[in-house]
Amino acid sequence: MTVNIQYLHMPTSESLSEIVTNNLDKLAHKYPFLIRADVFFKLGNSSNPNHKVCEIQLSAPGPRIFARSNEDNFEKAAAETVRDLEKQLKKRKEKMGNKKPV
Repeated sequence: MTVNIQYLHMPTSESLSEIVTNNLDKLAHKYPFLIRADVFFKLGNSSNPNHKVCEIQLSAPGPRIFARSNEDNFEKAAAETVRDLEKQLKKRKEKMGNKKPV
C-alpha cells in the first residue's frame, strides 16, 4: 500500500510520519485489499491551541474509506483515526466476504 502524508500549515514531523506509516502498514497486512492511504495533518481553524486534526482516506475496492479526528496532540488524533478506519474496514471485509459468487 502506498502512503502519502501531507502536513498543512505546519512543519513536517519524521516521527509522526513513522508512527502513522507503521499503523497503516499493520492495517494493510490485515486487509490486503487496501491500495493507497492519503494522510493529512493540520492545525484546526479554532482559536483553541489544542485543535490538532488528522484525516486519513483509504483507497480500496468500492467507495473510499475516510476518517477524521480532533485531539490535543497529533499522535492521539492519528491513533483515533486509525481505530475508526479499522472499524470501517471490518465492516467492508464482512460485506466482501458475504457476496455470493455468480
